[in-house]
Amino acid sequence: MTRKPALSFWQIWNMCFGFLGIQFGFALQNANVSRIFQTLGAEIDDLPILWIAAPVTGLLVQPIIGYMSDRTWGKLGRRRPYFLYGALLCTAALLIMPNSPSLWIAAGMLWILDASINISMEPFRAFVGDMLPRRQRTLGFAMQSFFIGVGAIVASCLPWIMTNWLDIANTAAPGQVPESVKYSFYIGAVVLFLAVGWTIVRTREYSPGELEAFARASQAQRGDEVQRVDSPLMAHAMAWLIAGAALTVWIVVGELDKQLYVLGIGGVAFGVLLFFVSSLGAREHKQAAIYQIVDDLFNMPKVMKQLAVVQFFSWFALFAMWIYTTSAVTGFHYGTSDTTSQAYNDGADWVGVLFAAYNGFAALAAFAIPLLARMTNRKVAHLINLSCGGLGLISFYFISDPDWLILSMVGVGIAWASILSLPYAILSTALPSNKMGVYMGIFNFFIVIPQILAASVIGLIVKSVFDNEPIYALILGGVLMICGGIATLFVSDTEEAVEPAAELKGA
Repeated sequence: MTRKPALSFWQIWNMCFGFLGIQFGFALQNANVSRIFQTLGAEIDDLPILWIAAPVTGLLVQPIIGYMSDRTWGKLGRRRPYFLYGALLCTAALLIMPNSPSLWIAAGMLWILDASINISMEPFRAFVGDMLPRRQRTLGFAMQSFFIGVGAIVASCLPWIMTNWLDIANTAAPGQVPESVKYSFYIGAVVLFLAVGWTIVRTREYSPGELEAFARASQAQRGDEVQRVDSPLMAHAMAWLIAGAALTVWIVVGELDKQLYVLGIGGVAFGVLLFFVSSLGAREHKQAAIYQIVDDLFNMPKVMKQLAVVQFFSWFALFAMWIYTTSAVTGFHYGTSDTTSQAYNDGADWVGVLFAAYNGFAALAAFAIPLLARMTNRKVAHLINLSCGGLGLISFYFISDPDWLILSMVGVGIAWASILSLPYAILSTALPSNKMGVYMGIFNFFIVIPQILAASVIGLIVKSVFDNEPIYALILGGVLMICGGIATLFVSDTEEAVEPAAELKGA
């Protein structure tokens, strides 16, 4: 057998099911971290720098984990060891995060939580490329989007459910995280570990020999392997660039002891995590890994460079939404920023419901996206979807009744499902199979760089330009999301979309 066989619906279901658990952790983080930070004393303009852990850990962890998982093979296979160890670390972080005794401990725990999520998440992206033939990858990434939506619906709603269904308090003494949030994180830890465990147990990976045979057959048919050139000067230039960027960050925050402390905790946490997972990679590759990753970065396919622009606008907008939705809704729609008040905590609970709503709409949209892509093409489909999301964010300003913000989340959910599927489906058709993991990791640069930029400047923008009114950060995010949709039209995507019903033929 030289051609990769099509998988059945339930085989694709099992291989993607672990994303439900990963999204449980991710959704609890997105919907509740700003609330936890504000409860522990953070000011509104401090939130972006506290959130910087998320993009920085993604920038560092994902390409390294992708490189290592391309070269790993053991009893659990190629990608599944990373699913397991990432899930173990994330479970521990979810149990500890809501019990943080101070703001700066919570900030440090965010580094660990986000790094561990990334350890599991990146190999899941490459997993689709490993296991599915090209004609099924749009369906595979749509299935991941479905589980992301389902997991996030429940996880985002959990604090509201705890209060309104189980009568668990959503308020607490000053500086204390409410019990409703704590129990939500505990449940999330259990669900994450069990869901990822399901994929580990129920999925068999192809051996290195089988993957090599598939790659040779594909190459013989397509002849589109990425052309590579040696670039040692580029590698050294990137090393100096990274060092210079790190020095710049240190200078910017060096006079702010609290922020510097956050970065210090994050650096230590990341070092510990990287030491732990480095044992999974073959020793002969470790020293060369960073240079190989940099070389791959400078020789990435043209499509990847074009998608980088799309991702920049999309993820800047998403990061602004995750940071500021809680403070925007509680301040603009509920009229308070007092974290001990009933109104604030009711508003924060409602933000969890709104986050559940957009993920629910994303789960529904996930299976409509392949059909829309077939009726138009993947570029036009992504433009339509991102425009819906941008209009949804902008509408926050014009809707006065917070109950009706559910309508705003319809558009955001459509965009979220598209962001999690179509760029990866377009990219995977342009990547060589032996570089799937590392390129998926490098592609994450174009997710985290806009988030780092947002963390660096959006707090200043909100304070200096928007007069500490976070509702305007959501409007800015909406405009940028529409820009991302327009940028999609300039991406070179020659792969024809496959009719969803035809993708399972022969399975």
